[in-house]
Amino acid sequence: MHEKEHVIQVLEQTKEAIRNDDVLKLKDLSNQTIHSASTEQDTDSITIAIVIYSLSKIIERKHQYGEKECREFSMFAFKEIDNVLKILKKDGEGAFTKSLEGIMKRLAKSSSEFKSHINEVFEKARINKASKIYEHGISMEQTAKLLGISMYELASYAGQKGSANVPYAKTMSVRDRIKIAMDFFG
Repeated sequence: MHEKEHVIQVLEQTKEAIRNDDVLKLKDLSNQTIHSASTEQDTDSITIAIVIYSLSKIIERKHQYGEKECREFSMFAFKEIDNVLKILKKDGEGAFTKSLEGIMKRLAKSSSEFKSHINEVFEKARINKASKIYEHGISMEQTAKLLGISMYELASYAGQKGSANVPYAKTMSVRDRIKIAMDFFG
């Protein structure tokens, strides 16, 4: 894992956002982590981004999925994130990934209806975050490998979303490129 201090800061803020049911903050933290993970292509940071984004969706849809189960799941995630922070602060980066995966394994103890909702949230989060990484200029094949999804799933999602609104996908006009080249070469 790269940028350990950044990850610790993001996880501390995640705990606070979970405590306050702050969906927007969770989404923002997930996006920050994806931006960082894209430059490093760090799978641990990608996992963090997926977990945080999934938590935002679970909290956002608690009325739809069942408030009690969503609250229990959020509190479990809060405790696991706290464990992850303790591990990271003690330089136990290897055990860190297992602790994060514990959040996803918690689904096995959930009711079947809640489990299917949450599995769907995690799967859509994985595809959403893959799309964000792809927007940062990582190849579709590499992005699909990093997140364990098919290129077809990524292409379908990225195609629906489009890249016109993504600042990373915008290019300069030919005139602007010529001007830069002329300025550069004198």
